[in-house]
Amino acid sequence: MNSLPVEVTSYVGRQRELREAKRLLSAASLVTLTGPGGVGKTRLASRAAEAARSSFGGEVVFIGLAELHEPDLLVSTVAGLLGLGERSARPPVERVVDLLRTRRVLLVLDNCEHLIEACAQLVDALIRACPELVVLATSRQSLGVVGERVLPIPPLAVPEPGESAGSPDQHDAVRLFVDRAVAVVPFFKLTEHNVEDVAKLCRSLDGLPLAIELAAVRLRSLSVRQLADRLNKRFTLLTQGDRQGPSRHETLQALIDWSHELCTPRERLLWARAAVFPGSFDLEAAEAVCAGEGLDKASVLDVVDGLIDKSILLRDDDQGSARYRMLETVRQYGEERLRSSGALPLMRRRHRDRYRELAGSFEAGWLGPDQIVWINRLKREHANLRGALDFCASDPAEAVVGLAMIHTIKEYWLIRGLNTEGRIWLAKLLEVAPPEAPGRAASLWMSAFLALVQSDRPVFETLLAKANQLAEATGDEKARAYVHHVRGYAALIDNDGEQALDEFKLSSKMLADQHDLGGELWSTYNYGMALSLAGDLTSSRRVLADCIERYTSLGEMFWRSWALWSLSAAEYLYGDLGESVKASHRLLRLQLRIDDRAVIAFSLTVLAGTATHSGEWVKAARMLGAASAVWESLGASPATYTAFIEPMHRDITLVTGELGVEDAAKEFIVGAALSVNEAVRYALGEEPAGTDAGKRSADNPLTRRESEIAELVAQGMTNREIADRLVIARRTAETHVDHILGKLGFTNRAQIAAWVVQSRRS
Repeated sequence: MNSLPVEVTSYVGRQRELREAKRLLSAASLVTLTGPGGVGKTRLASRAAEAARSSFGGEVVFIGLAELHEPDLLVSTVAGLLGLGERSARPPVERVVDLLRTRRVLLVLDNCEHLIEACAQLVDALIRACPELVVLATSRQSLGVVGERVLPIPPLAVPEPGESAGSPDQHDAVRLFVDRAVAVVPFFKLTEHNVEDVAKLCRSLDGLPLAIELAAVRLRSLSVRQLADRLNKRFTLLTQGDRQGPSRHETLQALIDWSHELCTPRERLLWARAAVFPGSFDLEAAEAVCAGEGLDKASVLDVVDGLIDKSILLRDDDQGSARYRMLETVRQYGEERLRSSGALPLMRRRHRDRYRELAGSFEAGWLGPDQIVWINRLKREHANLRGALDFCASDPAEAVVGLAMIHTIKEYWLIRGLNTEGRIWLAKLLEVAPPEAPGRAASLWMSAFLALVQSDRPVFETLLAKANQLAEATGDEKARAYVHHVRGYAALIDNDGEQALDEFKLSSKMLADQHDLGGELWSTYNYGMALSLAGDLTSSRRVLADCIERYTSLGEMFWRSWALWSLSAAEYLYGDLGESVKASHRLLRLQLRIDDRAVIAFSLTVLAGTATHSGEWVKAARMLGAASAVWESLGASPATYTAFIEPMHRDITLVTGELGVEDAAKEFIVGAALSVNEAVRYALGEEPAGTDAGKRSADNPLTRRESEIAELVAQGMTNREIADRLVIARRTAETHVDHILGKLGFTNRAQIAAWVVQSRRS
């Protein structure tokens, strides 16, 4: 899941609201925390969710929506973060309902206000169909769904006029201010000399956490009294002496205005220009997008430092690199400044150009040894890629650029299984782009391919026919080659070996003539698979072995995995079971690094078959269960692929006949309960399968999930990488690692890794 955005560095107070939130979560199916920006809704939701975790058996899913600005992508985004793949044409909401229908889950949707209608529709559909589901939402307004319980989040408690701030424990606003003051000025203390000024300051800031955060930064250059006096003067001017004082919105606005005024001209420029990043960004991106008139590239780092110092930019560490982001309230302020200056379209174009360049670099570097690096990089930049494509969808000329961008990173959509999102973007851009747009035929064949992957045959046929017609009319030979390629895929699915053979033989030659090495190899390994379906196993083996060798020499892993699966499938269906197992094991070892669940599902299905025909009945039943679970998460079935229908039914009959229906079902359930990582390791013979999977010994104090995370730590994964692999929030991964360290009495990750290795030996 998304990592939790932190609204303030330290969390204090809110005990009353926390108790009320917990009470409501036990009584209602939808609880919405409402309040103005900067009041602390996200942080409270995080605390409430953690406090309620045990009531939901640990099943808490936190989904941050601040970076998502496209309502059409809401449901597929939620589905993806719940671990559901996109290989089905069924509406994603139906698949989410199927997943959650009988499960006791707390689903947290953070920052709903800019997607309010889409969120309301989704939540309404979910809570109507899923009686055990509870949704905790945060928004500046309620969702308006039947049964919703709204919990307004007030500012932090402040001393009343005439009341002393007293002990820092008495008023949450004072506690927060002192906490932040110490972070800025380490020797700061609440004393009898400054206590009244602190009370006055917290009152003037109306107890808003974000306002207190921003104000505390000024203690580097002002005393508390000076700070309070200056703020008082600003608010007096703001309200023109109105006795009621400024509203909370006006208080925060005035504080951000003041922060803006205290920035240097270059800092103001960077603040505004960086607001075009919907997601986090690195220094290189800031230099590429934000440098220009008034801000030279060489100065960007110093200006970034200044904005971090003023708490306008927040710094995160990601795999050894620094990335920067803004709280949404602060980002929106900068965006409004950019809009009022008339520079927003220009900066959005520069932002798009930056990510068009990144897409081009991905295409150039994809077919080599850095695939995992590239995939992880694009994952980090996904919100920015969406922002760039959204800009492209606003104008016909820009839509042409957007179509090219999608095509250059086509492998990214495929390896992450983002079929629905890919189709949505292609449809939007094709609708806006002019009919004669270059690349239209390529976009149509890609749309057709994604529809085919999702078994959406009528749409597939229509789109591929359009792609073929346009490619023929415009003389687009590369698009024509890919039309043949996609036709070959449809023939493979239908077990039409002869047509698949003809289509892939032609497409691989045409793509070679176009000097498209990636496309040529893609078609070639499928040609090898088609040869086996057509009855020529000897040629199939030769073509696939050559293709695998070419991929290996390039250092490529993604398509190599599929070529290895094609070899394993050919051997399983028509050849040598031992060779099938060898090829499957090779690809699964690659998948421990890549985690492409589609090819994992195919491979587990083949290994279930090889175990069956090797007389390994228990293993076969468990592999069938594991494969079924992965297929279900993808929204697909091997039965979609005609060549597997009869062998799969035969294998199931053999297994149930040998074990008996009851015992076979028990073993199937054991396999289905395995995580993907456990299933892969079990298939490789590295893990036991069963209710004790993931446990090392009777003395192991870790839970099943903690054991799984310890394994990933031992592989050298960061918390973010663990979160991505297990589809959980980064904060959840961090919490698990902390628990592991505490239970084992360790102080660092290296000790966990050593413990895992030792446990394997014992």
